[in-house]
Amino acid sequence: MACLLVGAPAKSDPGESYPSRPIRLIVPFAPGGGVDLTARTIAQMLTEAWGQPVVVENRTGANGTIGVGIAAKSPPDGYTLTMISASHAVNVDLYKNLPYDLVTDFAPITQATFQPYVLVVNPRLPVRSVDDLIAMAKARPNSVNYGSSGIGGLSHLSGALFAAQANIQLTHVPYKGGAPAMQDVVTGQVDMLFSTLLQSDAQIAAGKLRPLAVTTATRSSAAPEVPTMTQSGMAGFVVAGWYGILAPAGTPIGIITKLNTEIVRILRTREMRERLSSDGSEPVGGTPDEFAAHIRSEISKWRKVISDADIKPE
Repeated sequence: MACLLVGAPAKSDPGESYPSRPIRLIVPFAPGGGVDLTARTIAQMLTEAWGQPVVVENRTGANGTIGVGIAAKSPPDGYTLTMISASHAVNVDLYKNLPYDLVTDFAPITQATFQPYVLVVNPRLPVRSVDDLIAMAKARPNSVNYGSSGIGGLSHLSGALFAAQANIQLTHVPYKGGAPAMQDVVTGQVDMLFSTLLQSDAQIAAGKLRPLAVTTATRSSAAPEVPTMTQSGMAGFVVAGWYGILAPAGTPIGIITKLNTEIVRILRTREMRERLSSDGSEPVGGTPDEFAAHIRSEISKWRKVISDADIKPE
């Protein structure tokens, strides 16, 4: 008797037919900011490449956690994505009872950008290097103050990390935004600030701020004459703003791979690099695994800073 063996049908790769309908890209911040503008540029270029609309949806609130929570609970089919920022790695330990787990509830696609910060001081302050600033702070504990865009922001945490690593005491002066904090450094009411290069560039050029060091691992192409914090004696001091794209956990690997390949291609175009430079950002475009490792590293770094400095949300 002849026996006919029928094998199970091969599973098709969902990435092959993706996308077959519009994609929603949730931005958890208000329109017009850096995350929103970057997301809209990527969405436009994905739409052009695939012929399916990629629609940006702003879902604001709770320091970016509401929109990301919506994405976490969406079907893992590749048709709902979200763009997060460095603040989301801080939120993990700054806020209790988040409506998602940033590590387990998402499938990373790629880190899109990084944004250098720069340590600036009022030019009347008698310091011209990070070493000078540390020496002043050690000679006059708690007399040197630093501004920030608000409690828990990267400018605040950068100052707390600097104080801990340099073993100095600084006084934190929080503001409601980076612009008023910078203005008070310019006028001399505050001594120093960790600011984005974009925000401080014009004031540095006008001689109203003195840059001491950038916080990225290598010198910034936007300010190549300014040393890094590591070159200034602060070994391992690396802080950068960043944006990246996530899908809900469980999204098929074929879809994640297709998204990663196309978004990385977009990030490497001249058009994208030029658009990002207007926000003071530079493209990254790594693998999903690299982005996952970066998120875990950022959570770990800021967890220690938040705990050691006993930082509480506003």
